[in-house]
Amino acid sequence: MNNNLEHQTEILAGPILRHVSSAQLTLWLVTRQPICAELVIKEQSKQLFSADLKPDNCSSIQVGEQCFIHHIDVHFEQPLPQDTLLSYDLLFQAALGQNPESKVNLKQLVPELCYQDQECVTFTIASEIKSLMHGSCRKPHHNQDDALAVLDDKLAVVADDATQRPAMLILSGDQVYVDDVAGPMLSVIHQVMDELGLYEESWQGTEINDTQELLTSDKCYYYREALLPDDKASQKVLDLVFLGARKPIFTSVGAHNHLITLSEMLAMYLLVWSPTLWKKVNLNLLKPQLPAEFNARFDDEAKCIERFVDTLPKVRRALAHIPTYMIFDDHDVTDDWNLTRGWEEAAYGNPYSKRIIGNALIAYWLCQGWGNQKQNFDILAEKIADKFTPQGVVEHDTVVDNILDWPHWHFYLDTKPKVLVLDTRTHRWRSESNANKPSGLMDWETLSELQSELINEPSVIMVSPAPVFGVKLIEAIQAIFTFFGKPLVVDAENWMAHKGSASVILNIFRHAKTPPHFVILSGDVHYSFAYDVTLRFRRNSPRILQVTASGLKNAFPDTLIRRLDKINRALYSHRSPLNWFTKRRQMSVKRRLIKQNGEIKDDAVLFNHAAIGEVIMADNIDDVVVKVHTSDGREVEFD
Repeated sequence: MNNNLEHQTEILAGPILRHVSSAQLTLWLVTRQPICAELVIKEQSKQLFSADLKPDNCSSIQVGEQCFIHHIDVHFEQPLPQDTLLSYDLLFQAALGQNPESKVNLKQLVPELCYQDQECVTFTIASEIKSLMHGSCRKPHHNQDDALAVLDDKLAVVADDATQRPAMLILSGDQVYVDDVAGPMLSVIHQVMDELGLYEESWQGTEINDTQELLTSDKCYYYREALLPDDKASQKVLDLVFLGARKPIFTSVGAHNHLITLSEMLAMYLLVWSPTLWKKVNLNLLKPQLPAEFNARFDDEAKCIERFVDTLPKVRRALAHIPTYMIFDDHDVTDDWNLTRGWEEAAYGNPYSKRIIGNALIAYWLCQGWGNQKQNFDILAEKIADKFTPQGVVEHDTVVDNILDWPHWHFYLDTKPKVLVLDTRTHRWRSESNANKPSGLMDWETLSELQSELINEPSVIMVSPAPVFGVKLIEAIQAIFTFFGKPLVVDAENWMAHKGSASVILNIFRHAKTPPHFVILSGDVHYSFAYDVTLRFRRNSPRILQVTASGLKNAFPDTLIRRLDKINRALYSHRSPLNWFTKRRQMSVKRRLIKQNGEIKDDAVLFNHAAIGEVIMADNIDDVVVKVHTSDGREVEFD
């Protein structure tokens, strides 16, 4: 292939298949240069659709001298067929100076993108969700392997069988860890910024005021806590939040390399979803410049990241072949994001911390949110897309203000069953009595909207990043710390932590017109479990299945989770009187036990290993199959 042509059409990340229906298809793609291409959709050899990419069906945002993020969104006058194997391809025009009729397709550019002997990327549009995959919490430098790569193994087996493919992949939070970054990863991020000319920025509220000052600071690596704001000008707020203790606004224990600039965050996305740019960087470039005290840590992180990079081709291929939906949780922005009213007052009252949070949300919009249902973001795009210019982002603070004010991150899919994906971060039910109390995960207005979407549905799949029905012992521990004014110490954000939101969500389940069948998908907690829930003392109770799969590349401390699991089963058994002291006293919760190799070996309920979840639907909730597939090759069922 001619080098000029290859460079002209270099795909840096993607394509990722996003929202898909018979009437619409959305792709996310990042290239080094602007693109001139044609989208073609086929059923076997029969062409069903083709269209040149133009501004009305391809929104392109320039984020660097050589980096363009594209959201391809096409609508079909003739609906695409369901439950059959379809394919899509992008035909890119030749580079300048080449034959204008010469085109290059996806497989030519990325040969490893297709399965087996297939010539194009394939997908299906399910008329009914019979099975799906889900997961959360994917930290590149965690010491276990990436379970998202397991999805590729599963799709490879059914590559030619439309009926056996999962209907979709749902990622329920912490797709990236903006607040917990390894030293080698941060070094590579900065190399990518230089390689692509990602835009620099300047800000207010700190002694270091722009990208270059940040990159040349002696605190750029492993010392970023000293660069993050602690809002010293607002001690009154800090007194409320931290009971007088001097503590940063950014509370992540891994904040030593917390990302700050928009370009750092965009580079992170390119590196966690594609292997392309890893071929152009040096993972160990930073090590000779570090103090000796960091050598062992750097080496350990580099080994984990090397294994992470090895499986990225599989991750990239899987994400190209399955409709993928995403919602944020805290680490996509920062740990404890909007946990309490006091935290919000401190964070958004400081221009520097506001910029960091805003940058993370801008990156989420460009790389995750916009693809869920692109038309939902038309008004937002009209306000801020033109601020991304060839010279850089103009009116950056205005972009941040608009992104922080945006109220529609949640979304609903008109599938069978209906899928409702909740934003549990930006519509918090804030405490009026005490700024230090945890906020409710959703406020009354958004919970009311949720109820209106649920009424009279025969069954629903509801995605809540945090489990609605969690581990009672852990919630009790969080309540104790909250009582003593320390909710941030134990990450005390669960549905039961706020009286108002707990009452409303439980009343939704008790409503006479609520769906008789609920499947709730969650993540967040770094362990996996499944609970069957019904209403006590009600003959025709809705059947609720809480399914939690976490994390894709993260896990809870193993010894601690085994102890918590054992104590929780002892104290909060199905018939334990302690249940009557919880907010869910009117709900009967039965735990599914862990089955491996067809056998239940003990009474363990909480499974702790990097894994991706699978749910196989059924008419009867009792027959819904819940599995996780671990990154080390095991299949675990909750029975």
